[in-house]
Amino acid sequence: MSEPAPRVPLVKLALAFNHIALASFGGGLSAWSREVLVVEKGWIGEKEFLSAMTMCRILPGANQVNLAVFAGTKLRGAAGAVAAILGLITVPVTLMLVAAFAYFRFKEIPAVDGALHGASSAAVALTFTMVIKTGRVCLTGLVPVALFALAFLLSGVVRWPLIVVLAIVAPLGLLWAWPRRRTGEPENSGRSAS
Repeated sequence: MSEPAPRVPLVKLALAFNHIALASFGGGLSAWSREVLVVEKGWIGEKEFLSAMTMCRILPGANQVNLAVFAGTKLRGAAGAVAAILGLITVPVTLMLVAAFAYFRFKEIPAVDGALHGASSAAVALTFTMVIKTGRVCLTGLVPVALFALAFLLSGVVRWPLIVVLAIVAPLGLLWAWPRRRTGEPENSGRSAS
């Protein structure tokens, strides 16, 4: 059972997600979310974060918005979800509108192209860092490593669509993780006798 969530002020929640949004970009957002929510603030445990991130990736919508809804709701209910989403999107949306204007105005300049290539390289490095850090927690046996390798092969190398990869890997993961009756445990354990 997870520990009760701390009561976080709505402003702190919004500022934390604003920090996540402004400290990273692209795929690096997941790494910064983990860094802020798990490591710095301690609002969510490592395993709970990994479970939440998995669900956020499976559900429709942007992963980080889904995570903001999850964390905000856990910490402060519906008001927390709204605060987390506003913290996540307000400044970045404003910056993107300004950046879009600047891009279309100055896109012919080679320095702009170089800056965009550098930003994408940094996002890849942040994602790789998160894979290493979270892999230490969840890739602890042969089956999790095999499932990870299969997902990477199908998605990253073969380039199959995510829905196809999930249709193959998710049932295998569920079968592996499905609770089993322990050896020597009575068949009716947990049931009261009538």
